[in-house]
Amino acid sequence: MSTINLTLDGEIATLTLNNPDKLNAINLSMWQQIAADMRQIDDDPGVRCIVIRGAGNEAFAAGGDLEEFVSGRATLEQALHYHGQVAEALNAIADCRHPTVALIGGACIGGGLEIAGVCDLRIAGEKARFGAPINRLGFSMYPGEMEGLLKLAGAAVMKEILLEGRILTAAEAYEKGLVTRVVPDNQVEEEAYATARRICAGAPLVAGWHKQWIRRLSNGKPLNDEEKAASFAFLDTEDYKEGLAAFLEKRKPVFKAR
Repeated sequence: MSTINLTLDGEIATLTLNNPDKLNAINLSMWQQIAADMRQIDDDPGVRCIVIRGAGNEAFAAGGDLEEFVSGRATLEQALHYHGQVAEALNAIADCRHPTVALIGGACIGGGLEIAGVCDLRIAGEKARFGAPINRLGFSMYPGEMEGLLKLAGAAVMKEILLEGRILTAAEAYEKGLVTRVVPDNQVEEEAYATARRICAGAPLVAGWHKQWIRRLSNGKPLNDEEKAASFAFLDTEDYKEGLAAFLEKRKPVFKAR
């Protein structure tokens, strides 16, 4: 049965793409559940990091479930609805206030690559593979789904992926900026969760602000005076006082997201 599994372990949430019989291919109901689960996690102040992964060891996700396309994406109206739902799920991941880490083992293709591309960090195993060879299937990537990958890797890499339909190795994906870190396959889960724990050790409000300002600065426009002042909102937080006090007292800080 294809589904999305959401689990919590302390401050770390795990969202699992679960369709192992089809290498975790993502159908419409799964896309809709991703959006719903991400909104739920976004509203949870107890969560400080989200790990997104595929079920099993063979794939992160091998793309969309193509069997649905015959009947569920046959007309313009159906296609706009279907891919609007996909874009909504991707935006829910990208816009989440909590940092996201993609744990990538095996195939990371098509829709799987789109999901990984909108995560904040991507930890891949050495045997992971990346691409979107949809040129061989006769359809193009929806612009609302292309946006995250384009921001991540740039036009040149997107053209290589989409025009050639190449499947990249983990090493090639790292060289092109598609992944954050490549580790041996038997260490990818350990490293992804170690990454999540390092994120959780920091002040959660600061993590959200860093995500916010990185996105804002990426549009190329200079900050106005109001935005410059807003960047010092941390001065009024308890976590800022706690962080400084802990440093001076040589102890581990206890952040409370306030």
